[in-house]
Amino acid sequence: MNRTLSFSDIRPLIVVPALISLGITVLRLVGELSRWSPTFFSREAGGAGALVGIVWLVPVFGIYFALKLGRRGHGPVSRSRAIGYAVAGVALFVVIGVAASRFQLPLLKQLLLFNGAAALSALVAYRGWPELAKMNLVYGLAARIPVAIVMFIAMSQNWGTHYELGPPGLPEMSLLAKWTMIGLLPQLVFWIGFTVVVGSLFGSLSLLAVRQQKPAVATR
Repeated sequence: MNRTLSFSDIRPLIVVPALISLGITVLRLVGELSRWSPTFFSREAGGAGALVGIVWLVPVFGIYFALKLGRRGHGPVSRSRAIGYAVAGVALFVVIGVAASRFQLPLLKQLLLFNGAAALSALVAYRGWPELAKMNLVYGLAARIPVAIVMFIAMSQNWGTHYELGPPGLPEMSLLAKWTMIGLLPQLVFWIGFTVVVGSLFGSLSLLAVRQQKPAVATR
């Protein structure tokens, strides 16, 4: 029986990905402050899909973590189970997102709902391959906590970056309330859920291209 994946197992595998993510976060901040090309360093709300950003690393590191876990004997009980639950997590988030848009809820309620949807979707993906979900969770925290800190400083100093902008229609509120609503909660709930679900999906799908490993015993 494979032993349960511990933090001491996870830590060495996320150090380099976490440092790469931190470097990109710093580069993104410098690029926006220096008014470099908006294609790479957009200052619009949400980042507008700028090419320099840690969001693009999620599928890459999801695959990286999956391959590392498989070689260490922490693969999923079955590939189909891992993929199926990851797809179900994505589908759940899409359904909740569409429902929120259709019912035209107030903006703040929509933000809370999206955070809740991301958390629920991550729990679904976790059931398919718990070890990979744990890896993505710890990596997500290491990548997103620095962003939350940058956002608070940017908001307090009015740097003119995307880090301090909320969605259109965001009501006026205090610095702390604004940071909590569009900084702290999204970074530590929405984006962590996104990292777990998307990382689990790409990581699980990557197993289709590698030789079947001996199934791990399910852990609860």
